[in-house]
Amino acid sequence: MECMMMDGGMMGGGMMIAMGLVWLLIVGVLVLAAIALVKYIRSDSGK
Repeated sequence: MECMMMDGGMMGGGMMIAMGLVWLLIVGVLVLAAIALVKYIRSDSGK
């Protein structure tokens, strides 16, 4: 019984870490897209 609980706990921890990494990846992509958009707008309006 304890072995099952430990396995479930490890799986839950792995899922939590995976979800955290996915959220970090999404946030990072959104930030990079926002920066690229700002640079594009500035360079376009400067011409």
